[in-house]
Amino acid sequence: MMNTNELATPLFGTEASAEDVVMKKMHKSPVEAKIAYRLIKDQLIDEGNARQNLATFCQTYMDPEVTQLMAETMEKNAIDKSEYPQTAELETSCVNVLADLWNAPDQERVMGTSTVGSSEACMLGGMAMKFRWRNQAIKRGLDINAQKPNLIISSGFQVCWEKFCVYWDIEMREVPMDNGELSMNVDKVMDYVDDYTIGIVGIWGITYTGKFDDIQALNDLAEEYNQTHEHELVIHVDGASGAMFTPFVNPELAWDFRLKNVISINTSGHKYGLVYPGVGWILWRDKEYLPEELVFDVSYLGGHMPTMAINFSRSASQIIGQYYNFYRYGFDGYKEIHTRTKEAAVSIAKAVEETGLFDVYNDGSNLPIVCYTLKEETDVEWTLYDLADRLQMKGWQVPAYPLPDDLDNQVIQRFVCRADLGQNMAQALIRDFNQCVEDLNNARILYHEKESAHVQGFTH
Repeated sequence: MMNTNELATPLFGTEASAEDVVMKKMHKSPVEAKIAYRLIKDQLIDEGNARQNLATFCQTYMDPEVTQLMAETMEKNAIDKSEYPQTAELETSCVNVLADLWNAPDQERVMGTSTVGSSEACMLGGMAMKFRWRNQAIKRGLDINAQKPNLIISSGFQVCWEKFCVYWDIEMREVPMDNGELSMNVDKVMDYVDDYTIGIVGIWGITYTGKFDDIQALNDLAEEYNQTHEHELVIHVDGASGAMFTPFVNPELAWDFRLKNVISINTSGHKYGLVYPGVGWILWRDKEYLPEELVFDVSYLGGHMPTMAINFSRSASQIIGQYYNFYRYGFDGYKEIHTRTKEAAVSIAKAVEETGLFDVYNDGSNLPIVCYTLKEETDVEWTLYDLADRLQMKGWQVPAYPLPDDLDNQVIQRFVCRADLGQNMAQALIRDFNQCVEDLNNARILYHEKESAHVQGFTH
């Protein structure tokens, strides 16, 4: 039984406050709710300020009104569309909004669903390509067991694609990022294509650098190939980072369903869709590209409903949060937010360049990402790992890491600018950045020697 005196005892005089909050097994007696809240919150106190985490693409601020709305709808099960039909309608509305943003040729034929972030969405996109390839290969009389099917992707892929290839027994064929643009070398793509290629993944916002693969060029290659081959080459666009940014800031860029051979697109609602972590989206331009065997009918939740997601029960609160943002901001609101974020990134990149110490790979002019490396001729004793440490002393969490294979001797650093990094915070970061550089230049003791490339902080 709970000690009734504990309710009147000052927080830090309670028995619970005298014990370690981290348990190895459940303690026998319950803890009063307010005490449990305070002690667990204190346990998290040294994790830093999420707003200063410039390693992550994931959203770290939402309107108080939507956080209240999401808290009030956490109990709704997103999969249970018969019990929560209005929630299901909001999900469908989000799919329709994205179909419009991504220029789907026929919105009535679009298939789409919410997911748990882009990782699940990528899995679904990859599965659809594999199943469709297999169905068509069998019709063509191809021996589908003669070799493993393969997927072509830039070496700058996010780890979810490696997971997909391992889980579904696909050969991953990595096209190197060695073309000077830090994106897929389009000139080499067709060297990797054969009858067992399920598709090409173009990345619209590479995690390492924020750069875009040339989807237009990939589409042209696929179109030329498809004119002379029975085997159809298709493209899935991994737009985890860029697909909710570019339509508002650079709508003239053709990377989406305007391109004939782009058959599916995924995005993270919790990146530039401006929702807290936990929601992603995938759309197929036409029902033809989502094999029927991947759509399942569920009848035991009060009615018949189709489901295509890998995950099952999950809260609908993030879906509702996404709908709130679409409804609240509208096109112009998203455009204003993203444009201002881009301006903040450009100002930070300019400050980095003005030091004369760094080569800037991404100046925030496509995605609001600032990516740079120390110039080879720079005569300093410190490394980017030391700079990451100094910035963390001021609260800024900034990663330093080597690039993927073929470029893995190059260590870079990256600032991810999100909607909650306004010019006031950008200027504070610039001041702290310049101070950290000055401190390192005058330092007598450095922690990181000029050692082999490794990851410092989080790359997300």
